[in-house]
Amino acid sequence: MNKGNIIIFVLGMVFLYMLIKPLTEQEIFSPITSKKPEIESGLAKKVEKPLHDVVLPKFSKIRDVNKKKKTFFNFLRPEIVKENNRIVKLRQQVIAIKSKLIANDALAEDERTFITKLVKQYKVKNAPTIKQKVEKLLTKVDIVPTALVLVQAANESAWGTSRFARIGLNFFGIWCFKKDCGMVPNSRDEGLDHEVAAFTSVEKAVRHYLHNINTNQAYRVFRSIRAQLHANSQPLTAEVLATGLLPYSERGSDYVLEISEMIRHNKKYFK
Repeated sequence: MNKGNIIIFVLGMVFLYMLIKPLTEQEIFSPITSKKPEIESGLAKKVEKPLHDVVLPKFSKIRDVNKKKKTFFNFLRPEIVKENNRIVKLRQQVIAIKSKLIANDALAEDERTFITKLVKQYKVKNAPTIKQKVEKLLTKVDIVPTALVLVQAANESAWGTSRFARIGLNFFGIWCFKKDCGMVPNSRDEGLDHEVAAFTSVEKAVRHYLHNINTNQAYRVFRSIRAQLHANSQPLTAEVLATGLLPYSERGSDYVLEISEMIRHNKKYFK
């Protein structure tokens, strides 16, 4: 399949999602982000104590745009790379098991246990056979390009200056729906009960974001696009995969366009 056909496939998948996406689906951690990050202001107000012990750079104090971007990306990049590398190792193990199944080799007990554990962790369903479990795992146990993660974090956290990033290390605008699971948005409408998830480390925040992308039903189109890129030996590019993030924000296509623009404008910082 050439590049043009891949683009057509991506657009088709996004259109299909708009036709079938569930309007009432809600998980403990929601894919839908807040409409606008709550940004630190210079007005006098009650100081809110951080829910973590991480020393964050003073992003709001950095006036030079280039320096702010470099500082923000350099702060988050190590944890993103670390988590993606962890996922790559898991994926390689799944691929090795698939190769054994293709060759009709018997799996060791620890290999079966490994698959069973991943099936639960990655919420694999409707896969009665070991081969089906492995195939479905390969659509979920996979990386998200570092550039895409960095840009989403910058967008969702207003370059690290949002209240949710500073107080709860939530750089990705992830909601939660259990009482006291995080921070109550100041702009939350009356009658709503969602909170914005809080994390105690950047590692946990990044790991949760990636796991959410890899398991939440809202991102099945994203995972389908990623699988199609693999099937056609194409690189997992941030620009192409960004089209699968339509449900990440209430802003829909406007959000995807903004993320795509940010990827293009910040390429020099990804190296």
